[in-house]
Amino acid sequence: MGTLAGMMQWFPTGWAHYLVGGVFIGLGVAWLFLATGRVGGMSSVFSSTWSFVSQRSAFQQPRYLNSRAWRLVYALGLILGAAVWWLFFSPRQPMHTGLPVWQLLLGGLLVGYGARRGNGCTSGHGICGMGSFQLPSVGAVLVFMATAFATAQLVAAWLPAGAVR
Repeated sequence: MGTLAGMMQWFPTGWAHYLVGGVFIGLGVAWLFLATGRVGGMSSVFSSTWSFVSQRSAFQQPRYLNSRAWRLVYALGLILGAAVWWLFFSPRQPMHTGLPVWQLLLGGLLVGYGARRGNGCTSGHGICGMGSFQLPSVGAVLVFMATAFATAQLVAAWLPAGAVR
């Protein structure tokens, strides 16, 4: 699977939009940090949004109350950006999954909870944390990557021969 053609099967809709999206995310996060000193992590949106509906002290901390308005606008911008891409640049066939909606919602809530417990998600540490020179994020990303490599090796060793393409 070392050939370029073999690797392209991993990207059935092409790779250019991933590159463009990554560049825009990087530029947006860098601009937010340079212009305001704020780190644009999305897992904080989870907690700051809950501060609107929950009176628990965990969600009523000043760091969530003071940032929830701009974080909500930030999250809406990401959603609108995805919608603009889909409306104007996508092949117009929405991608879908066979999973029921309740599993997607439950998975999203569990990921959001886990990301808050871990003080950020994997992409947040990689994009925002490392981009703002946070040493704990560098350590977190190294642990994430080592775990991913080890898991991939274990899964490949357990699968029957020829199952991994």
